[in-house]
Amino acid sequence: MSATIFGPRIMLIGGGSIGRVGEVLAKLQVSRPLIVTDPFMVSSGMIAQLTDPLSKAGIAYDVFSDTVPDPTTTVVSAGTERLRSGGFDGLIGFGGGSPMDTAKAMNILAAHGGQMRDYKVPNGVDTAAVPLLCIPTTAGTGSEVTRGTVITDVETDEKMLVMCLAGQADAAIVDFELTMKKPFRLTADTGIDSFTHALEAFVSQKRNPYSDSMAIAAMQRIGANLKTACFEPDNRAAREQMMLGATQAGLAFSNASVALVHGMSRPIGAHFHVPHGLSNAMLLPAVTKFSLEAALDRYAQAGRLIGAADAKDSDENAANKLLDWLYQTNEDLQVPTPPAYGIEEAKWTGLMETMASQCIASGSHANNPRIPEHGEIVELYKQVWAANR
Repeated sequence: MSATIFGPRIMLIGGGSIGRVGEVLAKLQVSRPLIVTDPFMVSSGMIAQLTDPLSKAGIAYDVFSDTVPDPTTTVVSAGTERLRSGGFDGLIGFGGGSPMDTAKAMNILAAHGGQMRDYKVPNGVDTAAVPLLCIPTTAGTGSEVTRGTVITDVETDEKMLVMCLAGQADAAIVDFELTMKKPFRLTADTGIDSFTHALEAFVSQKRNPYSDSMAIAAMQRIGANLKTACFEPDNRAAREQMMLGATQAGLAFSNASVALVHGMSRPIGAHFHVPHGLSNAMLLPAVTKFSLEAALDRYAQAGRLIGAADAKDSDENAANKLLDWLYQTNEDLQVPTPPAYGIEEAKWTGLMETMASQCIASGSHANNPRIPEHGEIVELYKQVWAANR
């Protein structure tokens, strides 16, 4: 069986690598980029980590900083108009997954027009308007290396997955030093998000030897360094390993697809505005428990890779030790349940059927080792609400 592998043309990885942004843009023949970022990056002055080396390289730029935590069609439309009217020959997505996803969506709409819903899975396009450079400032989404972007349709409250070649960044700069000041909650949520990417890619029905190699490396790195990065935020070695692990996890799932956790997570984000990594963390133990028997050997190997189990454990024991590790990690990293997050029970219950339908419509559930029926997804939402173990 052959596998088609996607990734950026250029990847610059390592501490301080953002200082070479001018070199990367020169290779892409970009002389006037539009930076897509979020308001905090501007107000905090963190954007200077990008704009200072741009200015030093003599590169003119402008900034679109109206992105929101869950990118919406409204913001994408505004950004697309800015891109079209400003005479820009490139884009830089700078920040977490939201700015990078927004930049990708803008690039697709600027090239092809229409509405963002026109390009959601299974539809897609191969070409974008301008070269795109993605620079992550969190160790989590992997968006810098994926073909995917997730955008919320404000008219339907649907969190749409767009997965196509036009969503692939042309280049990525992966500089762990950009994550050094990230707070505990963000480090935890993005770290669990990246682990979810790796684990789902590893058990996905679309997996392949390349995606396996990236998923295995990512799980080893993240399993060994996640809690250290959270509880020792100045630990450079842990931060570096988490950043590289997140990028490898992004390469893994972009070439194998995510599965049921992500399918169930997107509706939670759309309806309740729970950050993506956090909603993944809420779901991961329960969905893994549901899926365990359908890929026992894979989950067992994952348990061994992260050090929760060893070679002496049977597959059943190793898989169950992985599950215990997931529950314990949520406890250690203070991942709230939906009610603890402040979600109203009546609204959660009332939307479970809709969320299950949206999960199925995304297609991600079909990549899961155990493919759930609609009613089983509803039951999983019930379990996650009650934090049933």
